[in-house]
Amino acid sequence: MDSTTGEYYQNVVVMRHGDRIDNLDPLWISNATQPWDPPLIQEGRVRAFCTGRKFRNIFGFPLHRVFVSPFLRCIHTASEVIVALSSVDENPDALTGHSLTIDPSKLKASVEYGLCEMMNKIAIRVDVAPKDGNWGFDLSEREAMLPSGTVDNNVERVYKKLPEWEESVSQTRARYEQIIKDLADKHPSENLLLVTHGEGVGVALSSFKKGSEVLEVDYCGYVELRRPIFMKDHSYTAGEFEALTNTGQTGVKYII
Repeated sequence: MDSTTGEYYQNVVVMRHGDRIDNLDPLWISNATQPWDPPLIQEGRVRAFCTGRKFRNIFGFPLHRVFVSPFLRCIHTASEVIVALSSVDENPDALTGHSLTIDPSKLKASVEYGLCEMMNKIAIRVDVAPKDGNWGFDLSEREAMLPSGTVDNNVERVYKKLPEWEESVSQTRARYEQIIKDLADKHPSENLLLVTHGEGVGVALSSFKKGSEVLEVDYCGYVELRRPIFMKDHSYTAGEFEALTNTGQTGVKYII
């Protein structure tokens, strides 16, 4: 922070989940009890952990708080990233966070419905979506999958429930843009990591780099956002976000 102006930057990293099992094994869906909610494969966990370790080494700022979509692939991704960021073990040979010891005070995590997948047939096939409308997201169960001691039970969720099924693409994109702003505004003194889906990462780029068109978001691809925060008399005023990501460098390709 600049002590003379009370100005500093808030950083928000918006990240896609890792490799999901149904894209490797199409037959997985036929035997799954919740075919709309595939977990990560091992390669996805490795990719997520290595991305988290990369974050730890390349960013010139700490990440304080993680918000994650309730879908399993995002929960698993966030878990690996959190361990990589908060591990107290210096083990360069580790490929996942399994068995590593962490300092849970380094990061706090919360599940946020507003970061969920596009709730329409473009993202989730109609024959795969639950016929009774019950998506089976037990939040206490999902939170228990995150590293012990990192879940912040005092955070009030922006979305109290999942968006309605068959939201339009334009509604989804507006949701992603707004949830980024809302979470940042709720925690202006902290740097955030948002673990979401490919469309959410694309929106994070296109919404804050005007005139850009996103072509591709890889697994664990991410966008780095930054905005100035002005603090005066214990109150915060925020400037506009800018996207710092260059095409192709972080798994996000776009044109302008």
